[in-house]
Order: sequence, then C-alpha cells, then structure tokens
Amino acid sequence: MLQSPKFLQSSAHCLPPPTPPPPIPQLQVVPTCSSFPSIKQCCKFSRRELTIGSNSLLLALLASQSLEALLPSKAQAENLVDDDTNRTEQEAQTSNATAAASTDRSPTKRAFLDISIDGEPVGRIIIGLQEDDAPVGAARFGSLVSGAAGTSYRRKEFIKIMPNYVQHGGVRSFGIDAELAKKTGTNLEVDNLMEEWERLNEKCAGIKNKAGSVSIVVRDPSRPPPKMKLVARKGKLEIDQEEVGTAPNGTEFVITTKDSPELDASTLVVGTVLEGKEVVEKIGAVKTVQENTSSPYFRVAKLIGDKRAVVAERGFNRPYAKVVITNCGLMK
Repeated sequence: MLQSPKFLQSSAHCLPPPTPPPPIPQLQVVPTCSSFPSIKQCCKFSRRELTIGSNSLLLALLASQSLEALLPSKAQAENLVDDDTNRTEQEAQTSNATAAASTDRSPTKRAFLDISIDGEPVGRIIIGLQEDDAPVGAARFGSLVSGAAGTSYRRKEFIKIMPNYVQHGGVRSFGIDAELAKKTGTNLEVDNLMEEWERLNEKCAGIKNKAGSVSIVVRDPSRPPPKMKLVARKGKLEIDQEEVGTAPNGTEFVITTKDSPELDASTLVVGTVLEGKEVVEKIGAVKTVQENTSSPYFRVAKLIGDKRAVVAERGFNRPYAKVVITNCGLMK
C-alpha cells in the first residue's frame, strides 16, 4: 500500500477547517385570503387607518339615515304620483271643456253641400256656421257657399283624403275665380283670417278640430321660409326674398271624421257638421294615391329641390275618384 509523502501530510495539517455552506433562506408563506375573516387575520392596519375607516363608516350611516328621513315613504310617493296624475287630468279636462265651450255653441247659420263621387250623388252635408266664435271665417265660408263672393265651391273637387279628415281644394286665387271675386270686391287673402286664428288660439285651449268640425285652412306650418336671392334692379344688386311654394288663400276647407289636433296649427274652425256624417265617411272611404315619401329616389329629389318631387308630393293622398260639390248654398 502506497504511503503519501510527508510534505503532503504536513500541508494537510496546516489547512484551515472547511467552512460550512450558508443556510438556505426560507420563504415566508403568506396565507391565501378566501374569506373575510381570513383577510382580517392576514392584513394589518394601523391605528390611523382604522380611525379613518370607522369615521367614514359612521358618516355614511348618518347620511343614509338623514336621507331616509328626508325622502318620502312609499305611501307618500304614491300619493304624490296620484296627485300629479289627477292634476294633469283636471288640466286636460279644463282645456277640453274650454275648447268645447268655444266650439259647441249653437250655430247662427246653416249651409249645405251636395256631394257626388264619379258623377253619382251620395248625399247632402249640412253644416252649422258659428259666427259668434269666428265671425270672419264663418262669413268667408258662407260667402263662398252662397256665391256672394262672386265665385263658389260649386263644381270644385276634394283634393286630399286623410285617415282623420277630408280636404277640399277651395277656389283659385288666379284665373277666372280671382276675376269673378274681384268684380264683387271680395279679397281672397288670409290676413284677417290669420288674426282671428291667433285670437282663438290664445282664447281657447285644447283640441279645436274635433270630429265633425269644419275648418278653413289659413296657413301651412310645413312651408319653408322664403329664400334670399340677389336681384339686379336699375343696374344695382339688391337682396330680395323668393317665396317657396304657395300659401293657402283662405278658401280651402277640411271636414274632420275624427279628432284631429294636428290641424289646430293650420286651420280655423268655422262650424260643425249637423247632418250627413255618413256622406263624409263615404268620401273618406275613397281610395287615394299612396304616399311614397320613404322611397330613396323621392328623398334625393326632395333634397336637391327637384320640382318633380314637389309635383309628386302634391299627388299624395289624392282620391282616384272625382269627389265634387255639385251644389251648395245657405239654408233659411
């Protein structure tokens, strides 16, 4: 067996003892918090944080109690809702009663309209005129029915049939009708009618065009405002207004078959239908030209101002049959 040299043995005795390896640091295991109690165990709060949190909770509690004291109870809230509903109903009843009081008065004159559809007589409509409420409008309608205005509704057509009313085309403010009216000194303008319409709108609230009402068309709410344009006059450029469309001349009238609040902004009520409501229903049953406003072609033409769209729009809701007043006048 080989022996190690002496110098090796002596060097081994001189070497320092081996140092032990450093200890492995152990990670602190933090418990997972799956519920509220475990959160309280694993989380630590300072006194300051606890004080702030408790004060916040106390303020929130006091605020909720004060809000509960201020807010009405469920019964009180229901009573408030009922009171508001009753007040609204009372206001509506009051406005309707006011409108009824201003339109349900006894008529001062009676007028008749004999109607034919495609040449076949369908009956007579008797209208009671209310000169006490609308003296200017009733006088205008009576003069056009009797012919005292130089022209009349005789042999004139109904031009529009809507679900709630039928509309007559009236007389034209140009041509032979205008010449005949001018000979008798009749002014086919709507100025006085507009003043009376404004006065009645301020006086009477609620629905005015109820079922069976007869009204004169005095304005067109959908008519656009006049356009501004440059005009050369005597070598100078001046700004002038160009009227868009035609305004009503105060001779067109409508007869309602149902309550029509949409007409209150454009018509002046001058009377009511006393007899012949079934004749008005026959007129309303006539087939008409269907509206085509949803067509993209019509929308584009209307947008760019194409006159063909304006002409087409005039034909909407126009009756296919010829509905004419064959005779009309005042009754004694």
